[in-house]
Amino acid sequence: MASSNAQQSDAKPALRKPVFVKVDQLKPGTNGHTLIVKVLNANAVLQKGKSVSQHLRQTRISECLVGDETASILFAARNDQVDLMEPGATVILRNAKIDMFKGSMRLAVDKWGRIELTEPASFVVQEDNNLSLIEYELVNVVEE
Repeated sequence: MASSNAQQSDAKPALRKPVFVKVDQLKPGTNGHTLIVKVLNANAVLQKGKSVSQHLRQTRISECLVGDETASILFAARNDQVDLMEPGATVILRNAKIDMFKGSMRLAVDKWGRIELTEPASFVVQEDNNLSLIEYELVNVVEE
């Protein structure tokens, strides 16, 4: 019995197949999303460099409107991600999460996620349904 346990510990855990979601399925406070989106535009909102003991660290943040055939949403690209988010590019966002910014949803990929360029998608982005334009309000529910 002990030998079968030893064999199992050497085996790598099976990778789960990614479940691709559509933009219109995104909800506030959720994470772990994998989706294919097209970049419509990118606007630099922050670019600052600071010298930390002679190493120049730059912080770049760009807000990109991305979407698929169901909806669009603002994506907050940081640092190296900004270079990938070129208008017209089709990207796969892996392990993306929803951040709330001033009451509206923003899609983001942190250090646990990944952005990959992929083949140009054939869908037309649904720009009329921008999820970042919907304002949410945090309501605390008191359970009795």
